[in-house]
Amino acid sequence: MEILILTSNPVPESPESILPSLELLPHRARYAGRDVRALLSGPSPDAVMVDARSDLADARATCRVLQATGLTVPLIAIVTEAGLAALQADWGVDDLLLASSGPAEVEARLRLATGKPNAATASGPAVIRAGDLTVDPDTYAAKLKGAPLDLTYKEFELLRFLAQHPGRVFTREQLLREVWGYDYFGGTRTVDVHVRRLRAKLGSEYESMIGTVRQVGYKFVAPPPENLRESEPAPERVDA
Repeated sequence: MEILILTSNPVPESPESILPSLELLPHRARYAGRDVRALLSGPSPDAVMVDARSDLADARATCRVLQATGLTVPLIAIVTEAGLAALQADWGVDDLLLASSGPAEVEARLRLATGKPNAATASGPAVIRAGDLTVDPDTYAAKLKGAPLDLTYKEFELLRFLAQHPGRVFTREQLLREVWGYDYFGGTRTVDVHVRRLRAKLGSEYESMIGTVRQVGYKFVAPPPENLRESEPAPERVDA
């Protein structure tokens, strides 16, 4: 199992001291500073741990940013007993580990966290509905106001992935990894090209559903409820 551990910056000279018992288990640990860009370098992790033994405010901020960027693997905080009181639901972590945890507990928590199916996996792909847009992963069909959208395979996959995570911001590198796969060697401009084509096919009325977050990436903007559409202006699209 590949585990990414985000700790203080710079990384301590003996990072294995963060969770000593992990060194006794047959997992590969990679250490990096508390920076979400660490997810984009090196192998894709099966779990991410955040060193929250000290500087709890920064550790909490790191966890919240990770969840906001659409982290799809378990997020685990490593804390001391004194730090337990600071943990709240708004950290967005899936589990916690005491730095003093033994190897059996660490292994059990990793096994449970990485083996836990999410709701989408358990129930199978479901039709995604967002206002007048419907996306059916089973039939690879997307419709707008009941009319089929003529999308290429990658355009459909990009729309499906974004629509499955409304409001979450994904970098171009994350979208390349999730939609095009690890074996794709093209540049990130490929994402921009597909976004432009997708917006063109959605039309001027709906192109703002694919939102741009300047200098970061893209997100799916769900339309407001029907009763709010007339009272609220449509969101503006800002090109990257």
